[in-house]
Amino acid sequence: MYLLNNKFWAIVVLLFLVQPFVGYSQEKTSVDETPAEVEELQLIEYPIAILPFRERGKEVEEMGGQVADLMFAKLVVDPSLFLVDREDLDKTLGEAELNLSGIVNPNEAITIGRLTGAKLIVTGSVFQIDNTIYVVAKIIGTETSRVVGASVKGVVGDGLGGLVDRLGSEIVRSIKKRSDALVAKPVDKGDRIAALQKKLGDANRPSVFISVDERHVGRATIDPAAETELMLFCKKTGFTVIDPDQGSSQQADYLIQGEGMSEFATRHGNLVSVKARLEVKIVDRATGKVVAIDRQTRVAVDLVEQIAGKQALQEAAADIAERILPKLVQHNAE
Repeated sequence: MYLLNNKFWAIVVLLFLVQPFVGYSQEKTSVDETPAEVEELQLIEYPIAILPFRERGKEVEEMGGQVADLMFAKLVVDPSLFLVDREDLDKTLGEAELNLSGIVNPNEAITIGRLTGAKLIVTGSVFQIDNTIYVVAKIIGTETSRVVGASVKGVVGDGLGGLVDRLGSEIVRSIKKRSDALVAKPVDKGDRIAALQKKLGDANRPSVFISVDERHVGRATIDPAAETELMLFCKKTGFTVIDPDQGSSQQADYLIQGEGMSEFATRHGNLVSVKARLEVKIVDRATGKVVAIDRQTRVAVDLVEQIAGKQALQEAAADIAERILPKLVQHNAE
């Protein structure tokens, strides 16, 4: 009996040691790292949008959506990553009628980032050759248009679960290791304003009255972050800004009106992630016509939820100011 027990436990130990090597074989385009190197990677929250994978061939019909669902389930549990809500993503991109088939060009990547707040897009394709299924992923930086790839392969009939799980781990490692290349570095506000000033040139700057309603879901709004940021960009670039407390909208040539909302997204340790959405339009006060309209989604992280919300709204306002003020100047010159 003693010998039988020893043989039993010897078999159990042998199976335990062999098990990690059984299953899907894997091909990777990223550089291999040792476990120590992976642990040293900095954990930073990046808003990520996962799009359906393109199905290349009848053999993998309906697998593209399944891969995206499984990938979302894999990445959503990683506390260092923030995923854009699937329903919100489908609704926003559906309204914009953007291509969701896995073929995302640089211009679409930038637009997706602007509309959803995502800094990274995960998409790709799935196809079958003989008895092997391949899943190829692309990680696209929405601000840089740079792409990092990863791929895995497995035997037909073994299911997508384990295959996508391995690919998800590879994607997480690639994001954490190559985030500097994928995500644009923050630009100093002074540099952004200087660049906008240069873009506007010597054109005449009309007077503007800025009014933005803001709210943070579940919390009272203390002061208007987006409105203040728009005022700052307008004032610094030469526009005459009518003070809403001292003046009247009737004194302005144009009305810049907007609505902003921020909401808690997720928490990682002491850090709180907040998502904000801002919509702004410019109205010619004399004619009542809408000159320009824009919207922006942003995500910010801070120790305090309300501060993160304000930061997200400020960044959204700065993004919109860079795009919408040149349109205002152009319209005013016509």
